[in-house]
Amino acid sequence: MKKIWFLIFLLAAVSQLIAQFLPEGWLHWISKPMLLISLGGYYLTSTSKSSFSVSVLVAIIFSFSGDVFLMLQDQNGLFFIVGLVSFLIAHIFYLMAYRQHVLPDEGMGLNNVQKIRFSFPIMLLGTGLITVLYPGLGELRLPVVVYACVLVAMVLVAMYRYGRTTTKSFWMVFGGACFFMVSDSLLAINKFYSPIETSGVWIMGTYILAQFMIVQGLIDHKKM
Repeated sequence: MKKIWFLIFLLAAVSQLIAQFLPEGWLHWISKPMLLISLGGYYLTSTSKSSFSVSVLVAIIFSFSGDVFLMLQDQNGLFFIVGLVSFLIAHIFYLMAYRQHVLPDEGMGLNNVQKIRFSFPIMLLGTGLITVLYPGLGELRLPVVVYACVLVAMVLVAMYRYGRTTTKSFWMVFGGACFFMVSDSLLAINKFYSPIETSGVWIMGTYILAQFMIVQGLIDHKKM
């Protein structure tokens, strides 16, 4: 079943990227929800009862909800806020999952000085993005700023797993978290600052990579 769910996810990913070049239609409406449904199935069939994490599954469920609500935002602007909240909750549960998927020996990881040093570029990017977008956010300033802070925290906690998991698990999760930040940044720039050519391809491409890499990286930790 694991291979079947992976193939469904792959098919949904390719279909969703193709849909970005087509008028909004059936391919988009079918493939986007299937991304997280198939990824959830892949996660459930890739973990044993002892290695299963509720936090990962909840993050996938809220990501699915966020996808659906953002698909409906053209019908009602309120759906964008609900989608934003759904992804904010997903990030919080991914953050919790990162803290669960580590080795108990903290001495193997980054020390406090290293954490501060490596955190600075990520925090700088997050602050820079908020500064650029802030004038155009209007009434959404507070929710977007809160979301950006949680997103940065999610990336930082992924980075803090360095040395406390397998090399593959670390880079998959950290890379996925970075791709998530890129995807959300592109979405925000395209919506609030300046339209990006073929934005859908870049936003969805980085988003698909982010979700799969994070989930696969957490699965790889459990296989230690």
